[in-house]
Amino acid sequence: MAVMLGFEALRGALSMREAIDLLERAFAHETSSATVVSPKFVTDFDTGAMRILFAADHQAGYAAMKAYHSIKGMGARYVVSLYSLKDGELLALLDGQLITDLRTGACSGVIARKVPIDGPVTVGVIGSGNQAHKQLECLAAVYKLDSVAVYSPTAAHREHFAHAMSQQLGVTVTAVDSIEAAVRGKTVVASASSARTTAPILRGEWLAACRLLCAVGNTRRQYAEADIQCFRNASLVVMDTLHALEEAGELRQAVEAGALPEDKRATLGQIVTGAAQLPEKGLIVFKSVGSALQDLALAARYYELLGTQPGLPKADDVGRSREPVWSATH
Repeated sequence: MAVMLGFEALRGALSMREAIDLLERAFAHETSSATVVSPKFVTDFDTGAMRILFAADHQAGYAAMKAYHSIKGMGARYVVSLYSLKDGELLALLDGQLITDLRTGACSGVIARKVPIDGPVTVGVIGSGNQAHKQLECLAAVYKLDSVAVYSPTAAHREHFAHAMSQQLGVTVTAVDSIEAAVRGKTVVASASSARTTAPILRGEWLAACRLLCAVGNTRRQYAEADIQCFRNASLVVMDTLHALEEAGELRQAVEAGALPEDKRATLGQIVTGAAQLPEKGLIVFKSVGSALQDLALAARYYELLGTQPGLPKADDVGRSREPVWSATH
């Protein structure tokens, strides 16, 4: 009988380093053709949207589906369903908010592990929400950070982010008043903005000193986070999934402008397995839109760690559970 694993049950069960390890293995499985990964299926309706993703990992023995929907003014809610590939049994229903945040950060950690940086590692962060927290956490799990600057449009939010992350990571995080001030001169930039605009907020002309750009904020084809110059200047553009070429507006713009030829593209799986090599110099752009394979990797491990604990609510106890499967993103 399927168990239910809510947000509080998952909190703290996996570290960022463990999540990075799990995703490295999952990407290796994908490159060896042991997986099936769907694109996002998107349905818009008058007051919001529903998105559904599916993946199967035959080497791991699991399949997973994530459904997440948004209602205008209410944020997004996520649930991950985990199945056994052996017999199709539904094993668990898991709150998907923490899984989504953690795996998005861990994906950037996977590429960061492959991009060594000589000298002090300085970081510029765009955004101050859950994703921005996990981006900085993943970079701190890989690099010894020298300093960090953060920009968010709301001054109180960026100040809170700077204070909280300084305490959590033991590194000086400074709030600044523009995107340019946050990223110019930095060796690593993480863009996790919630901005929804066709005009990119991040300009390639600001990234002359940047070795690694992790752009994770936009996952919609009608919007763009980084401008075409970011991709034109890149020595290599790495995507977490080839579906990103259709799902991310900035990649679509770069392809149409001729700034992203095929010989300048690679998947994260190809980097992990050595099928593609990272240039020793120049800007590496990592564009992440997320996939159910990433959700699967973490959901399976949570289930293996927590799914047999006594007292967990079962799927037929939905109405009585104190552990909500659905939780809004903050």
